[in-house]
Amino acid sequence: MKSGFIAIIGRPNAGKSTLINAILKEKIAITTHKAQTTRNAILGILNEDDCQIVFIDTPGIHEAKTALGSYMNKEAMSQAAGVDIIYYITDGNKGLQKEDEQILERLFSYEVPVFLLVNKIDELSNDQLIKRLSYASEHYPFKEIIPISALKKDNLEELLKTSKAYLGDSIRYYPQDVITNTSREFRIAEIIREKIILNTEEEIPHLVACQIEEIREKTSKVQIEATIICNKESHKAIIIGRSGKMLKRINDQASTDISPLFDGKKIILSLYVRVEEDWLNSEKKLFSLGYFSGDSDE
Repeated sequence: MKSGFIAIIGRPNAGKSTLINAILKEKIAITTHKAQTTRNAILGILNEDDCQIVFIDTPGIHEAKTALGSYMNKEAMSQAAGVDIIYYITDGNKGLQKEDEQILERLFSYEVPVFLLVNKIDELSNDQLIKRLSYASEHYPFKEIIPISALKKDNLEELLKTSKAYLGDSIRYYPQDVITNTSREFRIAEIIREKIILNTEEEIPHLVACQIEEIREKTSKVQIEATIICNKESHKAIIIGRSGKMLKRINDQASTDISPLFDGKKIILSLYVRVEEDWLNSEKKLFSLGYFSGDSDE
């Protein structure tokens, strides 16, 4: 029996959430092609006969321009302390860049084994992959360098096999039927936010949040009321769309994905859109949305 904690860290859009979903074979973290989709650290728990591994999905580390951005960076880096392994995941198309240096310097200081995961190898030629692997091994003291494709699930079995060799605990931290630490309300809010990200453009996806107001579960249906919070009146107009068409599309797509959380019951989702200017820099609002820890030293 092997058990332990693994933090998945990297820059935006490297494939962290796709990886944790692929390993668990269930969608516990929303994924989009747009950067900074993940805002909170999310636990994904792999339960097998011979192991329990707690994976921590983290926000992408980026240049913060708002209080929310600072929170996301702090949330990501704080997860690296005290784990058994750190996965540092990179987009193989880009390789390790200057922006990675400062992050890695801090990660190596934790004296925790750091694995480099070169993701998206399905998009690379053999020459490109060899170049990425050689550069990493020559310039950084990674314990392991493992090429993967989180999307295609390539080499994930090898990744898990290698990881187990570094785990020293032999207890189960969570009941065997638990796969995530997030509440159903959190997952519903994230699904709604995912649909906003997928259906809107430019800066809007990064300037919205979702708050669940009420859930009323009945025998054959579930009624959910939720508020979409945005930064400007112009953003509200875009989210609602002409004759409410955009909001209806978001509603329909979200309802479909929410239904499995309630064993396939019919979802009656009521979405409201509210403007709260500069909510991304309001510690009080971020705290109420579950994004802010209350510390403001970064």
